[in-house]
Amino acid sequence: MQKKIRITDVLYPHWPTLSLAFLAVIGESVTDLLDPWPLKIVFDHVFGSKRMPDWLASAVGVIGTDKFSILNFAVLAVIMIAVFGAISSYFEKYLTTSVGQWVMHDLRRVLYSHIQKLSLSYHDRKRTGDLISRVTSDIDAVQSLVSNVLLGMLVNVLTLVGMMLVMLYLNWVFTLIALMVAPGLFLVVYHYTRRIKTTSRAKRRQEGEVVNVLEEVLSSIRVVKAFAREDYEQKRFERESLESVELALEARNVKAKLPPLVEIIVAAGTCLVLWYGARLVLTGELTSGELLVFLLYLGKMYKPMRELSKMTDTISNASVGWERIREVLENEQQVRDLPGAKPAPRFKGKIEFDHVSFSYDENQRVLHDVSLQIEPGQLVALVGPTGAGKTTIASLLPRFYEPNSGVIKIDGTDIRQFKQKSLREQISFVLQETLLFRATVAENIAYGKPNATHEEIVRAAQLANADEFIERMPDGYDTMIGERGVTLSGGQRQRVTIARAIIRNSPILILDEPSAGLDAASEKLVFDALENLMEGKTSIVIAHRLATVSRANVIFVIDQGRIVEQGTHEELLARGGLYSKLYELQFRGDAVDSREVLTV
Repeated sequence: MQKKIRITDVLYPHWPTLSLAFLAVIGESVTDLLDPWPLKIVFDHVFGSKRMPDWLASAVGVIGTDKFSILNFAVLAVIMIAVFGAISSYFEKYLTTSVGQWVMHDLRRVLYSHIQKLSLSYHDRKRTGDLISRVTSDIDAVQSLVSNVLLGMLVNVLTLVGMMLVMLYLNWVFTLIALMVAPGLFLVVYHYTRRIKTTSRAKRRQEGEVVNVLEEVLSSIRVVKAFAREDYEQKRFERESLESVELALEARNVKAKLPPLVEIIVAAGTCLVLWYGARLVLTGELTSGELLVFLLYLGKMYKPMRELSKMTDTISNASVGWERIREVLENEQQVRDLPGAKPAPRFKGKIEFDHVSFSYDENQRVLHDVSLQIEPGQLVALVGPTGAGKTTIASLLPRFYEPNSGVIKIDGTDIRQFKQKSLREQISFVLQETLLFRATVAENIAYGKPNATHEEIVRAAQLANADEFIERMPDGYDTMIGERGVTLSGGQRQRVTIARAIIRNSPILILDEPSAGLDAASEKLVFDALENLMEGKTSIVIAHRLATVSRANVIFVIDQGRIVEQGTHEELLARGGLYSKLYELQFRGDAVDSREVLTV
């Protein structure tokens, strides 16, 4: 069971800075407690004739004992308290902002790392925009809590407790009257905080949907333009954005009710104290200075209550954001390194699937009891209708997914005994979807081997038949490629990905329809490059070009998640089965229902 992650786990590494900030908070609270006393001194000992306590007389005596000296002392005290409060406030804000920024960085780093480690099955279920929202907006909400509210709440609580203690010391009956409104105040705040959190949760979820639509459309902008669907996507985005606005307004409606209610309750408490206190002054039971101090303390005591009510929005947003962050962090990897897993040795390339079954979900099984064996250095082809399970077999080998049953071995060892990273470092991929990064050509080629020298990069490009067009580019190997490689043609992108696989020089190669969508000239260049790439490697090919498949050492024909045929090209043709049907379709033009077209 994954350990529950708490906000304190994130704050703990920064405890030295938070400790200093806490001292600054205590300084702010002490300042709030001292603020009213200079006025009390003026009213009681300058305007009035009340005798000063001995400790105060000793302090004032340094300046003098007459009323003007006492006034000067009070004025000096106001300045000193203000300076002390300003210094404390500065350090509290400076330190908490620093902690907030570092917490944001730590959370982004940890969350991004965890998202990358999660199994592909998790990413298959989750939308990219929602994950982006969690890494950005939700973490920003937590950072705002740490920077602006966390210690601010502590200041308010400490001030509140301090004020109550001093007020109880001055006049406990008076204080109890002032606190009569507190239970009602806290009940109102508690009730509205729960409602604000509920509306904030819905708002944050919808904001994630807005980012989902934005990410989806921008990443598929060529398709949108190709089908002239700009108006449709504009309306779809506006619809999601409008729903987000409506939820935000609903949340605002709830939040807007809280401060006025708090003000009314606070006003009621102030009226009670003023009415009762004025009567005590008139009867001589209380001095005007004591009443003034009491009213000032009362205002300061109610101020934290007001501030805490205003913080509910930030607290609710942070709480919801933290829930969404924790939801990802506490999601366990479905594919994990087993205890005792070891780095994989250099593979020879023998691959075995022993009664392997797999399903992406509980309702539909994709592979049924698949068993196959591939010898080192063999070229193997996977053939079958679309959706038969060919790509799934290729995805199980690097442990992108975990089989429901059965064992997959490389060189006689269960692949679960190897660390995932060391396993995948020895498998190269050339996929139908040529994914390149916004980086230089050289950086894209060296992606699988970051420490590659320039000579190794050029050599890989030459073997991939990519050197010729790279040299014609404005900056050669330093030319920046657009996002997803859109500045290159399909054949050029594929040859760069082949160079990326060549430079890695891994013993096992998976080719998933690498020539799909290419014209004849580009396809020839790509397959010439693949010849160089596959030399001496165990290669698993999923392709719809029979010229490649026909040269395979072994062809596995897959239908509905089962291996229904296997053998060489000639053997399978002689049997007259599913493979033979494909051959007839491609080379003799037999009329076949479009639903039976095969993807090899």
